[in-house]
Amino acid sequence: MTAVDRLVELGRRLRAAGLVVTPDVAADMARAAAEVGYERPDRLLHALRAVVITAHAQAEVFDRVAAEFLGLAPEGVEARVAVSAVAALTRVAEVGSEVPAEGGTIVDLGASTTERLAHRDFATLSGEEAEAVRGLIARMAWEPPLVRTRRRAPASSGDRPDLRRSLRAALGPAGDLLPLAWTARRTRRRPLVVIADISGSMEAYAEMFLVFAHAARHRFGPVEVFVFATRLTRITRSLERRDLTAALRRVADDVEDWSGGTRIGEALATFNREWGRRVFRGRPIVMVLSDGWDLGDPGILSREMARISRNAMRVVWLNPLASHKEYAPETRGMRAALPHVDDLLPAASVVDLRGLVDLLDREG
Repeated sequence: MTAVDRLVELGRRLRAAGLVVTPDVAADMARAAAEVGYERPDRLLHALRAVVITAHAQAEVFDRVAAEFLGLAPEGVEARVAVSAVAALTRVAEVGSEVPAEGGTIVDLGASTTERLAHRDFATLSGEEAEAVRGLIARMAWEPPLVRTRRRAPASSGDRPDLRRSLRAALGPAGDLLPLAWTARRTRRRPLVVIADISGSMEAYAEMFLVFAHAARHRFGPVEVFVFATRLTRITRSLERRDLTAALRRVADDVEDWSGGTRIGEALATFNREWGRRVFRGRPIVMVLSDGWDLGDPGILSREMARISRNAMRVVWLNPLASHKEYAPETRGMRAALPHVDDLLPAASVVDLRGLVDLLDREG
């Protein structure tokens, strides 16, 4: 495992323990590690601690996870922290334990409270708790892999000779040597398509998932977002606003059927008919958020899901009810959709969405 790979793995473990490790924080970790080197794990821990921790309450969790990962004894880590790191934490505590985030402010509630909120069902959150959870979702760290395309580009070394460039070079003074030029397949981010159910039973979950979709637009290639209850509405442009609060306010203004009934099949038929040719370029990952309660014809739903499955690289169905141990996909909507779904995952909490991020990081 390379040094960079080890930092990536440490970031994953810190996120799993409830700490917020955004792409910016991960970049700061890499810069800090490059500055102090990897030969002294204790010095490396101190450097990383200074850029990850933003409140005293996070120190215990960071020390435990990082010390174990770096092979250090966790006892006494707190006492050995560099003076500069302590000073930085003191300044944070003096001005208030609020961490700026895109589109708003995240209140640091401490590691234990953060982890408790991460397991809470979105439908049970109070207003203040929901605000904190929106911040956690917005700051999730994503690392989706690049994928190879069919298009090729000039490369210093590749898997296929570039005959045109090679022959052009042969006309020059070194033509008798006939040096070969090469091409390699281009890489890009995988496109992502989100289709979210905003009917009455899904309202609390849909709002949090739109926060998730807003964060995703910076981590993937093209991201297209649609919502539906009785009709389908494209909200991609609304979510392109950088400020999360402004984006959600614009979505609320654009959508006319919040908390309405659900006709999943008809909504997907509209999606396939009006948007399929455009959004299926590049074989995207398609995520459908719905509990499967459908007032429409299950035959239409099955047919349209089959069409989506044929054109997508992967189809993920997210059902908040799937987080319950006793859940079984027995509604007629779920029975119609499941044969055309690659993954059925829960989507009722931050922990559930972390699992989705891990899947996308592996398969994206």
